[in-house]
Amino acid sequence: MIGSSRPRYTASLGGFFLLLLRCVFFCALVSVSAVAQPISESPASASSQHPGMATGSAQRANYDEQHRPITAGGFVKSGPVIFQNVAAKAGLTRWRNVTGTAQKKLIIEAKGSGVCLLDYDRDGWLDIYLVNGSTVDALSGKVASPHAALFRNNQDGTFTDVTQKAGVANDRWGLGCAVGDYDNDGWPDLYVTNVGENRLYHNNRNGTFADVAPKAGVALDERDGTSIVDHTGATFGDFDGDGRLDLFVAGYIRYDFEHPPLAGTKGVNYSSCQYRGLDVMCGPRGLQGAGDHLFHNNGDGTFTDVSKQAGVSDSSDFYGLGTLFVDVSSDGKPDLLVANDSTPNYLYINKGDGTFADASYMSGYALNGEGREVSNMGIAAGDYENNGSIDLVNTVFSDDTNVVFRNDGKGNFEDVSRQTGLGAPTMPFVGFGDGFLDYDNDGWKDFFVANGHVYPQADEHPEWGMSYAQRPLLFRNEGNGHFTLVPAVEGTGLAALCVGRGSAFGDLFNDGRMDVIINCLDGPPLLLRNVLTDHHHWVEIQLVGGAKSPRDAVGTTVYLTTEGVRQRGDVLSGGSYLSSNDMRVHFGLGNATKVEQVEIHWPSGSVEMVKLPSVDRIFTVTEGRGITDMKCSGMRCIKKSSAIQR
Repeated sequence: MIGSSRPRYTASLGGFFLLLLRCVFFCALVSVSAVAQPISESPASASSQHPGMATGSAQRANYDEQHRPITAGGFVKSGPVIFQNVAAKAGLTRWRNVTGTAQKKLIIEAKGSGVCLLDYDRDGWLDIYLVNGSTVDALSGKVASPHAALFRNNQDGTFTDVTQKAGVANDRWGLGCAVGDYDNDGWPDLYVTNVGENRLYHNNRNGTFADVAPKAGVALDERDGTSIVDHTGATFGDFDGDGRLDLFVAGYIRYDFEHPPLAGTKGVNYSSCQYRGLDVMCGPRGLQGAGDHLFHNNGDGTFTDVSKQAGVSDSSDFYGLGTLFVDVSSDGKPDLLVANDSTPNYLYINKGDGTFADASYMSGYALNGEGREVSNMGIAAGDYENNGSIDLVNTVFSDDTNVVFRNDGKGNFEDVSRQTGLGAPTMPFVGFGDGFLDYDNDGWKDFFVANGHVYPQADEHPEWGMSYAQRPLLFRNEGNGHFTLVPAVEGTGLAALCVGRGSAFGDLFNDGRMDVIINCLDGPPLLLRNVLTDHHHWVEIQLVGGAKSPRDAVGTTVYLTTEGVRQRGDVLSGGSYLSSNDMRVHFGLGNATKVEQVEIHWPSGSVEMVKLPSVDRIFTVTEGRGITDMKCSGMRCIKKSSAIQR
């Protein structure tokens, strides 16, 4: 989000690199001409005189033809309809996110919550878990606590709330979630992060879950007097290659409900907390940050905190939000990303010996292309150029562009936000959940971002050119390194407004089209069903790891080749903003009716070649056994192909 002054750097080496980089980039900054020029003399530029939450300079307001802020306008009358919001029809709008007060005077009231997609009952259809926040009155027992929601997929376009039966209501101040089969029993488990103690919901394989976090050693009860830690992004990954999923959890701030962080109080370093000259909530800058935790899976249902030994404990206490285990160096070992709010990001390269090398600055991931930290929140990871390398997009606060980190193939990154077309259009928006998805199945990964401001005051100040509730953005990949913003047609999902936070991506209706679920702050979720009418083909692959890989195959990389184009897909846990996506790997095929080759790189180190007998199918591939199941429209194909390998 935003901050009231420069961050505190407790690591001298990091501070030295930052100063050096700023010197190197200073001359370039003088000549940079932004698409949206900063305001030099206007009331809206007050934030440049009184440091506020934004890391970028205040930009000129952007309005549409009806003088609506572009964040809540700019719609077109006609055009291709990509998504429709079917949340009400699907039965999701009976549940609402409840987080703090409407005024959002405290930072924990503004961050919102994530959403996870998982097939908890293993019926072949994705279910939805929506994390909820809370209120001070609920925590004190004065009112009933808001609860999270698990919606079971009824396989007919509707969902049923099974939260109470499943035992996953949480009833704490929830923030994020991550999915992973940590005990390798073939059933997805769920980790939920909170302000205070976290939960590890173990799947009992009978439609219910049990919270085993204290017993497992991952509850993270980090009390210090009356202050507790605000835990945010979580991600599962097998960092040491023992075939078991380990767990990483980011810390954001230390929070004291008895002494909330208000301007001028002991817990805040500033006498006033402002944005564009207006008094707003304090933080994260000026507040005490919190460290991160890496838990090694012991294989007996318990975990051991190895953060310091592994070199990922965050001794600088940066404000962690997005996290993701993903192999950015293409060496078969999962590396670790941490998107830090208003402070430099972390990129830890896996050394293969149980430790990581901090490559944050040297890789180019710590800062944006201008050599400065921004308000990083969500992480999208995907190979948008089809060159075999994982690229990244970090969502940020308004007055900055979302940052596109292009990978050179070795884990070194260049900020290509403006060159790709993903930069300038995002500047008025406050981005949170994001992801790469091939919405039109043409074989090229497109980009989606959910947006929403953190200050309700945005609606009261039209001179900002922003709104509190904002529309999502969809960018089409043109296949040449450039993206084009897809127009938002009135009345469709791309024109739906909400205070967007966590978002997750997956094929919720088993029709081969990627859908989006958004957890909206203080409101019902958006379920954006992909209704695009095209005739492109696709395949999806559900991967099952063998004896030396995680059972849910997290960390597996798949390369699919058709008509000379080689795509990459990865099985990941976490990413986006406090959320977790469909773990099935989805590939659009364009007009191709045949897949030439599928090459699977398992976490165990084995490489397997699989021949797909058809397209427009959901295949299950088990390590060492090839294709073990095939589904059509979510159901087992009537005529079982003789090509299925056993």
